[in-house]
Amino acid sequence: MSKSKSKLSNAEIQAIVGGYHTDPFAVLGPHKVANSLIIRLFHPFADEAEVVFARGKAQKMTKVNEAGLFELTKKSTAKSIPGYTFKLKDYQGVTWSAEDVYRFDSPLAKEGTDRRWYEVNGARLATVNEVEGTLFVVWAPNAERVSLIGDFNNWDGRVNVMRKHAEKGLWELFIPGVGQGTLYKFEIKTHYNGYMVTKADPVGFFRELRPKSGAIVWDIDDYEWQDQAWVDGRSQHQALNLPMSVYEVHFGSWRRKNKDGRDWLTYSELTRDLVPYLSEMGYTHVELMPITEYPFDGSWGYQVTGYYAPTSRHGTPQEFMAFVDACHQHNIGVILDWVPAHFPRDEHGLGFFDGTSLYEHADPRQGEHPDWGTRIFNFGRAEVSQFLIDNALFWIDKYHIDGLRVDAVASMLYLDFSREPGQWVPNRYGGRENIEAIEFLRNMNDAVHHNYPGVLTIAEESTAWPGVTRATDDNGGLGFDLKWNMGWMNDTLRYFQTDSIYRSFHQGMLTFSLLYAFSEKFVLAFSHDEVVHLKRSMLDKMPGDTWQKFANLRLLMAYQYAHPGRKLNFMGTEIGQWREWSEDRSLDWHLAEGEDENSQMHARLQLLIKDLNSAYRQTPSLHVADDTEESFYWIDFRDAMHSILIFARLDPAHPEDPMIVVCNFTPEVRKGYRIGVPFNGSWSEFMNSDHGRYGGSNVINATPLTAVDMAWQDQPFSIIADIPPLAAVYFKRAG
Repeated sequence: MSKSKSKLSNAEIQAIVGGYHTDPFAVLGPHKVANSLIIRLFHPFADEAEVVFARGKAQKMTKVNEAGLFELTKKSTAKSIPGYTFKLKDYQGVTWSAEDVYRFDSPLAKEGTDRRWYEVNGARLATVNEVEGTLFVVWAPNAERVSLIGDFNNWDGRVNVMRKHAEKGLWELFIPGVGQGTLYKFEIKTHYNGYMVTKADPVGFFRELRPKSGAIVWDIDDYEWQDQAWVDGRSQHQALNLPMSVYEVHFGSWRRKNKDGRDWLTYSELTRDLVPYLSEMGYTHVELMPITEYPFDGSWGYQVTGYYAPTSRHGTPQEFMAFVDACHQHNIGVILDWVPAHFPRDEHGLGFFDGTSLYEHADPRQGEHPDWGTRIFNFGRAEVSQFLIDNALFWIDKYHIDGLRVDAVASMLYLDFSREPGQWVPNRYGGRENIEAIEFLRNMNDAVHHNYPGVLTIAEESTAWPGVTRATDDNGGLGFDLKWNMGWMNDTLRYFQTDSIYRSFHQGMLTFSLLYAFSEKFVLAFSHDEVVHLKRSMLDKMPGDTWQKFANLRLLMAYQYAHPGRKLNFMGTEIGQWREWSEDRSLDWHLAEGEDENSQMHARLQLLIKDLNSAYRQTPSLHVADDTEESFYWIDFRDAMHSILIFARLDPAHPEDPMIVVCNFTPEVRKGYRIGVPFNGSWSEFMNSDHGRYGGSNVINATPLTAVDMAWQDQPFSIIADIPPLAAVYFKRAG
């Protein structure tokens, strides 16, 4: 309730009926004037209106303006306003009852705004003056007017104009009677040449299925989690001295259902099918390509319009929570691809939100991404930075996410990323570093690690930026826990795509990675980006005939699991997918499900990945000291003529128990090959990618090999072994 004059001016009337009054609470709703109570209502579809007071007495309102403005003046000396509702009749005689949205006190003013973004903004179920409804809040500081629209007001922006809190730039309105499942948007009238636009809620917790874009009122606090033991032990589950084998997955194309393969699996069906598969295959983590709501399937989720909503393509927020919950109950961590670097131009999204460049830079040299046709966040604006940092915390808080893989970090760090001279603006020191974005990344990492110890942040960063995985207080580190090793990925794939006859000339492509392998905490990632856009599938990249392609891929996987660094592979690699990945169809699971010889090759490759995961998890020397030079040493990298590499992996706490890894990158069997070893005694094969059970030629060393007192390859002892073609063999001390 607010004080008001008894008579409205013509300008005020026109502003109300025209839907551009900036303070509707000053005109509409209840007002005490001297010894009178004045109640005003605007509803463009009403021809008649009555006020029905709590005791049931109704009083007819006077129509002040034919557009639907009504007024009732009633003598009253009471200090409080009695409860009431409206009874309305339209021009066809249809009647209905309605609450007066302008008679409710401001919950926002009482609760305050010094909370996380998602605890203030968006749509939240609330009870005000003992009436249930929904409180809507949106940040649009430069708008002339913001209205709530939905089925509850026939999508007419004149009906529910919101209240502005100028000091915070927030617009707020409590709508009684509106609850779970209600569809809504914000209609924003701007100061920009009369431009008016309909926007989706930036903090909407649930969205319509594309191509529709409305937000849906949804309570996300009613799910009963069963993963407390996992969450409490997250720091132990995800310690960096533990194995980390990640399965990257795109929900929409992992599997599809029905004969035509048109329908996505729901979150519930993914819980039923994907979670047991991850557990059976021995993965420690699953990484989800973005499930934050996005409008275009072909963006794979990397052009986000709903940062606070899991995509409705697969079900409800609670059903996604159940997927995460099930992963945790199977001891599988969940990593979410998160995209704070840029956002799409879709009109209902964040761009030019309130008639100004609110979330993005106004200058296209800073605010537009030339490669992706998207807009770049203005990280120097405090509210934008908080919107994104609180979004990171939101997914951990509300959905129990265990890690955030931050997309396109390189594009954030450099002002001249993918730009020619004259197309970018230097920083205040004249340099190319994006100081605001760097500060944002540091603040984000600090916020995550302070509030949720044990949650991982992972950078997809493709340059040599120093200190990506150093702490923010350590000589300017960015504060990430891990970084994708893009250099290793590119060099390794280039080498493997080279015909084996020429590999002896390119051995340095493999050995170079060990010059910097311990400069950061790395993830060795073969991601979705490597199997699209005519790059061919992982199997089809490999040179040679069909047998050699499979052998090369088995060798590549065994080499990856032995190399220092955590492991990540994109779905489909484990079954030897022939076709490039497409978001529009299922993986070709039939390849590994038949009984014929071809199907068996795919199934045996899948078995190798399962066994590699098991060996990796059970063998401390393969993971406990991944980030230290003490975990690795070369035995021989000089035999380029035969394209053979030999190295040792070890747990520094138990140097007496190393794993010796021998890789033969040619299709030639090397009979009686001498290998230097650090200890005397017997050595046994622990893993052989050429084993017949994996579809190999079964060149194996079936019995333990006895070391002899003959120094070789800078080692005091040596063994003689048969080295299989296009294969990796792990040797371990017998017993």
